[in-house]
Amino acid sequence: MVITNIIGGLGNQMFQYAVGRALSLKCGSNLQLDISAFANYELHQGFELQRIFNCTIGIATEADVRRVLGWQSLSLVRRIFLRQSMAKFRCKEFVIEPHFQYWAAVNNLTEDCYLYGYWQTEKYFTDVVVQIRKDFTFKLPMESKNSEVAKLINQVNAVSLHVRRGDYLNNPKNIATHGLCSLEYYLAAIKHIAKHVERPHFFIFSDDIAWVKDNLKLDFPHQYVDHNYGAESYNDMRLMSLCKHHIIANSSFSWWGAWLNSSANKIVVAPQRWFAINTDISDLLPMDWVRV
Repeated sequence: MVITNIIGGLGNQMFQYAVGRALSLKCGSNLQLDISAFANYELHQGFELQRIFNCTIGIATEADVRRVLGWQSLSLVRRIFLRQSMAKFRCKEFVIEPHFQYWAAVNNLTEDCYLYGYWQTEKYFTDVVVQIRKDFTFKLPMESKNSEVAKLINQVNAVSLHVRRGDYLNNPKNIATHGLCSLEYYLAAIKHIAKHVERPHFFIFSDDIAWVKDNLKLDFPHQYVDHNYGAESYNDMRLMSLCKHHIIANSSFSWWGAWLNSSANKIVVAPQRWFAINTDISDLLPMDWVRV
């Protein structure tokens, strides 16, 4: 059995699912998702994978986690053993992501394991890309307003542009860790797209559309997508994925919006600096994405 701890927003959940799915396929094991951390989680929209995507999901019970981790499955004990200083005392089944970049030793796991981390690189699921894309097809039909935007996206040289500010800006811990993509980044990204894409038409997604309208001036056809809120927020990712090219924020949400576009001809522009703190992001962005 492979159990993956799931926490965070939709983009984080997708990375955590993907690493577990890839490992379970490699080992011929069952994949179970431990969503117990959402019991007291008030950020984002809670656990969303099961509602949004066509992936078959098993939810780990306390007994499942206990079977894999034994006495280290107790929540208080688990929190203690997350500390790096306790690494040598963890049972071998308790697998914690050791650093942000790709950790090749995950491929050595062949038995029961419990995965804990963010696992933010496609290198963890490169061998099963087709299956991951299948798992991450959207389950629910689009309502009329999103259908209208999707129709327009299909008629033009659509470029998604994502500006993430709200939950980064309003949380001191988040802003200290993630920072915000600068206006200069977006201007440089737009310049790059304009140089390589004929007649680009920008579709702008943001949790702070008012700021974008006041600060980011575009000399190209553009449309603001500002109607997907709350439980419908995932539709922004869905619409992003329909665009031909992408300008993403330092956000796993728009990372996936760009990745889900399977076109070999897409241009994806991403920020060189993903975090405000010093972190090795060499494996975060696929090699053919442009860093500015």
